[in-house]
Amino acid sequence: MTAKETSHEAERLAAYAAELRYEELPAAVVQRAKDCIIDGVATISYGAELPWSRMVIAYAQRYGGGGNSVILGSGGARVHAPSAALANGTLDHAFELDSVTIPGSGSHPAATLFTSALAVAQERGLSGRELITAFVAGAEVMFRIGQATRHSNEARGFHAPGTTGPFGAAVAVGHLRQLDAAKMTNAIGIAGSLACGLLEFVNAGSGAMVKRLHLGRAAESGVLAASLASEGFTGPSSVLEGKFGFLHVFCNEWDLQALTHGLGTEFVTPSISIKHYACHMTAQNSIEATQELRVEHKFEASDVQSIAIAGDDRMATRNNIPAPSDKMMAQYSVPFSVALSLYRDARDPRSYDDAVVHDRAILDLASRTKITKAPGHRRQDLTATVTIRLKDGREVSRSVASFKGSPQRALNQAELKEKFMLLTRHLGQRKLEATFERLQGIEAEETLDWLNT
Repeated sequence: MTAKETSHEAERLAAYAAELRYEELPAAVVQRAKDCIIDGVATISYGAELPWSRMVIAYAQRYGGGGNSVILGSGGARVHAPSAALANGTLDHAFELDSVTIPGSGSHPAATLFTSALAVAQERGLSGRELITAFVAGAEVMFRIGQATRHSNEARGFHAPGTTGPFGAAVAVGHLRQLDAAKMTNAIGIAGSLACGLLEFVNAGSGAMVKRLHLGRAAESGVLAASLASEGFTGPSSVLEGKFGFLHVFCNEWDLQALTHGLGTEFVTPSISIKHYACHMTAQNSIEATQELRVEHKFEASDVQSIAIAGDDRMATRNNIPAPSDKMMAQYSVPFSVALSLYRDARDPRSYDDAVVHDRAILDLASRTKITKAPGHRRQDLTATVTIRLKDGREVSRSVASFKGSPQRALNQAELKEKFMLLTRHLGQRKLEATFERLQGIEAEETLDWLNT
């Protein structure tokens, strides 16, 4: 399939997404979508246990009860699709465990695409194959919109996934609702006015719960946009490139050609990256380098004199928080997460417990961890160079460009299962092993009612 020539970028994206069929998807694309869905089930199930998540679950049940869509990890609570998308999207992003993309697109695919699509698929009794196709349709649109922003929406103070997410969710849900190109264009047009999410929690050093909500709202907004579009509600077809459209309003700079680059000939879904460590994306390579150095040179945390990290601008500024105020900000902090990885298991989100920000050993090492922007560091380059000075006088260094779980070093099924079981162990090992096996063949499932973990 090739992208059609139309007047506006949203129309081209909509035409492509509306016409996409499962039979056109390469095996590698289907597998990457499935891996992301499997990871999403695990991250949502773990996220449901957290106090801020329980607030959102209670809200969703109070105002959305009576539907057929499941809030995962809640014991089988069923609500209407918009409320399920809101809850599951928030839960997926509840603890920095959720999938991202490399190159970065300011997107969290499971938190927006999977959650919105699952809610509507369960509501309408649709199949696993339809879920996968809708997921890919949303990914192909959302990732391109994210690339077009050149990440400058965050420079303006917007939380990127909250702004790109409604577009992807609207397309995924629109595909499940079998919207034609015109109505899909309207869904994208509506989604543009639902984009939201501010980064002020970073500057304030508090209020990080709201970061989690941004993804839930994005998923919910996608359900709203596609549902209204299906009834004939309209949105501007120039929503992306227009004078008062998304790129002009939300971004300092943008790349218009990225919106449709390779559309119909090149899939970008394989750029999905599944996190190995329970912290922000910017800390993943630094932790990987630190752990590799520890194994190779056989030292412990108590042997470390200081740590120097050279990386991108975000690491050196926004994520450079040596003394975070709470465990959510701890996950957002590169120096703290790297220090934690030498004292605790950074793969296990339970390492970031309520007491972690008062752990004197971790705080002390985080204070001795300095981050600088590497000279000549290119946009989209997440390479981290970690140099550790040991108390015995040794100095060891390693650069990591692709952590385990990134597209270049994808988790195999055994590693994916290990993460899945780690995050869902509180729900019962036997039950969750069966769920994992069934998810691996989700494309053969006629309905998704059974997915109620």
